[in-house]
Amino acid sequence: MREIVIGGAQMGPIQRTDTRAQVVDRMLALLDQARGAGCDLVVFPELALTTFFPRWYMEDPAEVEVWFEAEMPNAATQPLFDRAREYGIAISFGYAERTPDGHHFNTSILTDKAGEIVGKYRKVHLPGHSEYDSDRAFQHLEKRYFEPGDLGFPVWRNLDAWMGMCICNDRRWPEVYRVMGLQGAELIMLGYNTPSVNSQASAEGLEKRLYHSDLSMTAGAYQNASWVVGVAKAGDEDGHPLMAGSIIVDPNGFVVARAETEGDELIVHPCDMDLCAFGKSTIFDFARHRRTEHYGRITAQTGVEYPDT
Repeated sequence: MREIVIGGAQMGPIQRTDTRAQVVDRMLALLDQARGAGCDLVVFPELALTTFFPRWYMEDPAEVEVWFEAEMPNAATQPLFDRAREYGIAISFGYAERTPDGHHFNTSILTDKAGEIVGKYRKVHLPGHSEYDSDRAFQHLEKRYFEPGDLGFPVWRNLDAWMGMCICNDRRWPEVYRVMGLQGAELIMLGYNTPSVNSQASAEGLEKRLYHSDLSMTAGAYQNASWVVGVAKAGDEDGHPLMAGSIIVDPNGFVVARAETEGDELIVHPCDMDLCAFGKSTIFDFARHRRTEHYGRITAQTGVEYPDT
């Protein structure tokens, strides 16, 4: 048995006026809970250090830059790395990254139990738009502030398992899981900041959004025989509701842990990486059963092209 006790550290809303120090204090409190629960790894959400700033239309570059981290760890996040190292807990969390040469990405990192960064992922599938849209109830400007990720979908050996990462909208694209699955991924971690419902929307609308989120992750887990940990930022953030629904999914596609609130909450499950073996070797034996000669269209085109009639 290769058991990793995993904590999904859902976070409630982060307001625009909240400081990095205030947010890190909340992350430290969740990490303290994780230690008490015997966690080996804790996964935090997308853009865990700030409000979801792409909802704000900003033209002044200086106004935008304050949301980005020029290095990691930095002075604000060092206490998180130090505490994780002290506890011997690996961590993963998302943040807005500015590279030394001035590029901007929606990024997640993964550490080992010694607090050393062993993996970095940059979000590939950026939703939304790049200019102000007066027809929208709220803006979603990820395409304005971020570039599409340039690192692909790598996996890393960590805690005696193969681990990969993706972010938010990535979870809705089956290719994401498959590329990591083809590299033997046994654990896929993802954080998200997904809008919930507005004041006119119904509870049924939220239920459907949660179902689609679950569906994306459970299908990805089952079809690639991999654990999936999806962790939300949730609650009313600057007047904009974010969906909760953090889950841990086993390699058979079953949800084994689920958040019950829209606030800071730790969900925990002991995840045996050896449970991936049956699906990888028997149900989905890629080497024996994949027929790549028929899959060229997947990478040859983007939009729909109807056959000639």
